[in-house]
Amino acid sequence: MAKGPSDPQGKVCIAQFGAAHGIRGEIRVKLFAEEPDALFDYGALETADGTRQFEFLSARESKTIFVCRIKGLTNRNDVEALNGVRLYVDRDRLPELEEEEFYHSDLIGLDARLEDGTSIGTIVAIHDFGAGDMLDVMPKRGKGYYIPFTREVVPVVKLSEGYVLVNPPEGLLDEADESERAQEGEGVDFTQSPELLEGLDKE
Repeated sequence: MAKGPSDPQGKVCIAQFGAAHGIRGEIRVKLFAEEPDALFDYGALETADGTRQFEFLSARESKTIFVCRIKGLTNRNDVEALNGVRLYVDRDRLPELEEEEFYHSDLIGLDARLEDGTSIGTIVAIHDFGAGDMLDVMPKRGKGYYIPFTREVVPVVKLSEGYVLVNPPEGLLDEADESERAQEGEGVDFTQSPELLEGLDKE
């Protein structure tokens, strides 16, 4: 399940509408649950403010998304305006998880720490860009960065204590420091980090 910093308390995001598909009211849907049955198991899913509800009639997998039919939506015009709308279910309707399983909503707000106890930022969102979940970590100062949410990189999750332990991939924090120094006008050796120069050119 996914959650962003603006998601409502007590709700978990199950899916997000994408672009319309065809002319008969079908719509692309990005699913944040492991099983497509999540679109049907909890009844109608609702928007963040609870003012609209959507009942799924069918869902077929298409690469990384699902193409779905929604009750009451029968043409392209009906679904085009839904692009980007996130769909939620009340947290207390979700099943209990096994040990070492977590809902994404539980991770938002946790402190990300290194083995020596140093805080490198706060988890502000969870994303999946197609290669697995990524923790969106925002430090108190400077730009944020993405950390793969794998057992190797995040070996410990302590919900009750409010933090996760992180073994960041080699160079991740160094790259963040270089980017911050470049923004602040400090000296950066671009011969050692040509990708930073390329990024500045594009801006």
